[in-house]
Order: sequence, then structure tokens, then C-alpha cells
Amino acid sequence: MHELAKFGSIGAISAVITFGVGNALHLGFGLGELTSTGIATVIAATFAYVANRYWTFRHRDQSGLGREYVIFFALNGVGLLITWLFQGAVKFGLEMRGPVAYNVSLVIGTAAATLFRYWSYKRWVFLPAEDGADTGAQPVPGPLSRPTPQGQAEFSRPTSITPGR
Repeated sequence: MHELAKFGSIGAISAVITFGVGNALHLGFGLGELTSTGIATVIAATFAYVANRYWTFRHRDQSGLGREYVIFFALNGVGLLITWLFQGAVKFGLEMRGPVAYNVSLVIGTAAATLFRYWSYKRWVFLPAEDGADTGAQPVPGPLSRPTPQGQAEFSRPTSITPGR
């Protein structure tokens, strides 16, 4: 939960950057919707990478700044494509244009892309710590807990049942 709250905070700031820069470029300078969103996303993603690496996911292993950076921006590219799909559907499919249509499609597209980003960052960019201290909380063995033998996955079952175990 703590990690998700931090990610959400960074996401909220990134969204403000995306909406502010996107609207300034589209409505203020007359750039197209998709171009404005693309430029705004690159700026917001740069902020998000630094903030997520050094605040949200700082407890996770660092697998190399170059590797993380490349994968992070590749996944942000996928997130941008998700946002563009919603914007394209509104602009070309529904033939709705203007500030309201731009911002509504940006909100919906950004929300969908954010779900993808959170999942993908945890899976491919900010990897769990080697010692298993992903969230800092360690399970406390209790009277009802059953130790998992080394080398067996949690979901595997023993091949034989021994009474008293």
C-alpha cells in the first residue's frame, strides 16, 4: 500500500505535468492533439523516472541506470500508445474535437495507461530486492504457519503426506 501511495503521488504530479504541457502546446501553440500529448508525456515521464527510482521504488534493487531508463521509457511508449488509442477514438472515431474532447480523452487514456505502467514498472523496471525485502515487511512465523521447503514454489504440493507435519 505504501508503495502504491507513493506511485500515485508521483503519478498525480506527472498527470499535472502532462495536462499542463499538453494543453499549453495544443490550445496555446496550436500543435495537434497527439503531438502535444507525446511531448508532454516525455517530459512527465522524465520526472516520473527520477521520482520513482529515488523515492517510490528506492528499496528495490537497482539493475543499472541505463537498463532501467531504456525499459522505463519503452514501457512509457506503450503507455503513450494506450493514451493515443483513446484520443484517436475520440477524435477520429467519434469525430469530437476541441478542448473538452481533448481533455476527456486524455484523462481516460492516461488512467488506462497508468494501470499498465504501475504493473509493468514493478515487473520489468524496478525489480524486487534480492533478499525479498520488497516492501520492507517480513512475514512473521506463527503457530499456524507452515515453512516452505527450499527450492519448492509456494503453490506446489508435497508428493506424499506425512502425519504430524
